[in-house]
Amino acid sequence: MGSRVRQVRQLLGLATATALCALLSGAHANTADGRTNAAVAMAPPPPEFRLARLAYNDNFALGFGGFRGRGGSWTTDAPEAEYHLTQGIRRLTRINTIDPLRAGGDVVLPVRPLDEDLFDYPFLYAVEVGRWYLDDAEAARMREYLLKGGFLMVDDFHGSVQWESFMESMRRVFPDREVVDIPEDHEVFHVVWDLDQKVQVPGIYALMTGRTYEQDGVQARWRGVFDDQGRLMVAINFNMDLGDAWEHADTPEYPQHLTALAYRIGISYALYSMSH
Repeated sequence: MGSRVRQVRQLLGLATATALCALLSGAHANTADGRTNAAVAMAPPPPEFRLARLAYNDNFALGFGGFRGRGGSWTTDAPEAEYHLTQGIRRLTRINTIDPLRAGGDVVLPVRPLDEDLFDYPFLYAVEVGRWYLDDAEAARMREYLLKGGFLMVDDFHGSVQWESFMESMRRVFPDREVVDIPEDHEVFHVVWDLDQKVQVPGIYALMTGRTYEQDGVQARWRGVFDDQGRLMVAINFNMDLGDAWEHADTPEYPQHLTALAYRIGISYALYSMSH
């Protein structure tokens, strides 16, 4: 496991060095008349990692048929979740990503399955997926995206009813692949930190009732879908709410150790997706 950590750190160091070289080489950029263009010389490199949020249609019937359409479930915890996680990535890694202080409202990047630029964003975050609905065309596009190297992290859904609603669309995406538990010794839990001691990360409103779970989702489960080479394509955080932990990172009522754990999990997924 130590060699894996060293490899990832070397990759991050190389990426940082490459970005620095690109920035330094820009210092010699010239205009058409041969003069140095200061604006071009000082332009920052594009971010090597951009957190995009999957925008989907809602299944208001939660897997039992009925009305479906555009709702707001996919916006849950935005923009605070993106703001805090991006800050964590900037502070705890060498990954070049956007500065949320400067991004303002643009810190949330919504992407729909049929958008032309879907493949420009190799990491997608989907929240409240117990309410998502993907039609056949959207499911086929997501299948193509994931098999071509994309990574999907799903979060904040709880209990057996929401699980079945989630699986209704996931079966359209991968009718021939199983959802399995991610083993504790899998490298995604050991990219930087050892996260094999799995602790449920709850939503803040569940905590306010004295519980760490919602509905009948008592036990947290880390599940996934893998490709034929063993790459984790879909990371499923079931019966937990990492987005709430990020969103409430500066809320005194939310336990600091759970926020720290949520940061580590999210950053581990980001690093894994960039190196696989």
